[in-house]
Amino acid sequence: MSWTAKRFYKTAEVAAAPGGFSVTLDGRPVKTPVGSPLVLPTTDLAAAVAEEWLAQQETIKPQSMPITQLAATTLDRVGPQRAAMIDLALSYASTDLVCYRADSPADLIERQEADWQPLLDWLSATCGARLEVTSGIIPLEQPVEALDKLRIVITGFTDVELTALITGMQALGSLVIALALMLGRVDAYRAFALSQLDESYQIERWGDDEEAAERRQSLREEVRLAAVFLELARSSDKETT
Repeated sequence: MSWTAKRFYKTAEVAAAPGGFSVTLDGRPVKTPVGSPLVLPTTDLAAAVAEEWLAQQETIKPQSMPITQLAATTLDRVGPQRAAMIDLALSYASTDLVCYRADSPADLIERQEADWQPLLDWLSATCGARLEVTSGIIPLEQPVEALDKLRIVITGFTDVELTALITGMQALGSLVIALALMLGRVDAYRAFALSQLDESYQIERWGDDEEAAERRQSLREEVRLAAVFLELARSSDKETT
């Protein structure tokens, strides 16, 4: 969604649609950038998209509509390329942040063990996927059985859930932490903190810089949006009487 346009509508509302809920602008259904009907699984998600459209001023600014962008990504990219998206998610398991530990200093090693190992233990107990851990940067080949278990879990996600997973995973640099967020093991705040463990350690020792801080803020926002999108997509629709 890189286009810009003048605002051409007065109202943005949620409407029932085949397969879910749509957003209408002056009664006309919104479509994705490639022309697909923007049909969403819950009223809460559709309402969030409608609110973003209503918040636009004279010029429509897609960058100020992150929920709408994620919804469009689900329909235009994730759904049509679902198998490739699942493969992308699994590719992170081979280089997952929490599986690559420092070999020094001792206090960083201890911090990684204390914060990351419980996630791997949880993943093994919850999903049956036991991932291996290594020190340094030598590539680690994960067990085929563990990858097969993770594939089963990821394949069980809906398209919108898969969008949330990939969005969070890419910002976190970790499939394990993203799955912990998806499955309720951690919240967005904790997930981001876990993904930034090494960076936080370096900041404590050497201080921070403005460019790095801006990048972390951008990543933090991506994780937050993934969590919000997931919550909206999973919200239960209640019938009105």
